[in-house]
Amino acid sequence: MNITVLDGYTLNPGDLSWDGLKELGNVVIYDRTPHDSPSILQAIGNSEIIFTNKTPLTADVLKKAPQLKYIGVLATGYNVVDIQTATELGILVTNVPTYGTQGVAQMTMALLLEMCHHVGEHNRSVHNGDWVQSADFCYWNYPLVELTGKTMGLIGFGEIGQATAKLANAFGMEVITTGSSRLKEPQDCTYVSLDELLKTSDIISLHCPLTEETEGMINKHSIEKMKDGVMLINTSRGPLLIEQDVREALLKGKISFAAVDVISKEPMEKTNPLLGVENCIITPHIAWASQAARKRLMDTAVSNLKAFLYGKPRNKVN
Repeated sequence: MNITVLDGYTLNPGDLSWDGLKELGNVVIYDRTPHDSPSILQAIGNSEIIFTNKTPLTADVLKKAPQLKYIGVLATGYNVVDIQTATELGILVTNVPTYGTQGVAQMTMALLLEMCHHVGEHNRSVHNGDWVQSADFCYWNYPLVELTGKTMGLIGFGEIGQATAKLANAFGMEVITTGSSRLKEPQDCTYVSLDELLKTSDIISLHCPLTEETEGMINKHSIEKMKDGVMLINTSRGPLLIEQDVREALLKGKISFAAVDVISKEPMEKTNPLLGVENCIITPHIAWASQAARKRLMDTAVSNLKAFLYGKPRNKVN
């Protein structure tokens, strides 16, 4: 069995082991594969099994690799694969749905706390000598925000949304959500309409998948419905935001602060409208990337392939 990993570096830059995968076949691992069809097809070669994180597998690529039987997506989102074509060709596609739940929820709160206290900026200020030169025993360069009593609106209430709600409750926040997969006995939150969430939330955090319905959902029209001075967090998918509209709202103060771990095109282009906006924190898609989370991802990917080889596939997306 020939197995190819098209872009293994972000999952395993050297601190994990590929041994579990190597026990299942002849494995070729590429750190990265250029995103053009000839390069991808060359990397796939005669492999029946391939793994991809962000390398796109288009209809054109899939139709030119008739030996393919299985695609393992090394992520939760699987929009890099043309699922309809894979299904038509009899190729099974799996993903890894819950490996990063706690890490992404934790990152959400880290971004929120940074917006509230600006720890990094105050640390830099002190190291630049500002405290040494201060006339007072303390100072602050930004307003400091207390979270107790604030309303946090979660757009999406799956595993990550629910984990985030628990953390928000621990800080004394009221949590509301528009999540479509409603729990019979919801805990840690109250279900409301999207309009109600936009109007009443002090903090809005995105935890929904990227679909035709959700793409661009944070735009000038939805922003107009938000509270003045709202905080916005996106640890889900970059294209949920119309970034130019968010930029304008940040510059006008309609959104007091935004924090994003994902953007519309990754890696970031120098023309991205959020780049250089002072009241916008941007981190390079790291919420998923703790070693513990990446090990869970690796272990699940191997388990998915084993299940397929044993004739009992799991975590199927088609």
